[in-house]
Amino acid sequence: MGSLLEIRNLSVNYGAIQALQNIDLEVQAGEIVTLIGANGAGKSTTLKAISRLVNAVNGQIFYGGENIAGISCDRLVKLGIAHSPEGRRVLARQTVTTNLELGAYTRSDHWGVKADLEKQFLIFPRLKERRHQLAGTLSGGEQQMLAIARAVMSRPKLLLLDEPSLGLAPQIVQEIFGIIRQLRQDGVTILLVEQNANLALRTADRAYVLEAGKLTISDNAANLLQDEKIRKAYFG
Repeated sequence: MGSLLEIRNLSVNYGAIQALQNIDLEVQAGEIVTLIGANGAGKSTTLKAISRLVNAVNGQIFYGGENIAGISCDRLVKLGIAHSPEGRRVLARQTVTTNLELGAYTRSDHWGVKADLEKQFLIFPRLKERRHQLAGTLSGGEQQMLAIARAVMSRPKLLLLDEPSLGLAPQIVQEIFGIIRQLRQDGVTILLVEQNANLALRTADRAYVLEAGKLTISDNAANLLQDEKIRKAYFG
């Protein structure tokens, strides 16, 4: 396999606040890796730094062995990185179908896009039922499904998933995480930020713990699931 993503010595500042301090992490091709930590620990900032939504003060980010530090966001999508952001961010005044088609905006293979659209409707039957509805009229769970499906429309090798369970009912959360596992089986590598640490560790292969912008622990997810300190700190 080998590293699909490698971060070395990455630091990000928001004004005078140091959001990330010299973090190192890697994601092997075919893995689900999760970042857990308290609110404000720097989890979402890590994903934004990878997808070039925030600029790093220092450090390097390698994707497939290539340093992607100066690469534009749309070029990253073409290279195979997709980001499903916290808060879903669907285009409320566009239909479900239009949202999905916009996920494939960097692609020129018209028939491939059409086939992938039908594939997403197979994976997410609710989206098929609502394909002509405006995205803003969907429930929170349906909007989350749409956000993930839209990201997958770019045919990513690496999917950055930010808080997919946030604000959703338990039954919908289980459904979403079933789809995340299915995506991995389909060959998508996933870096997952998730406030539900228990669920994240049960889903992931490996995990990193972020505290106040610093990586403090790195281990197999199964080991952290049994770690008493982790259980007390993050399982509520």
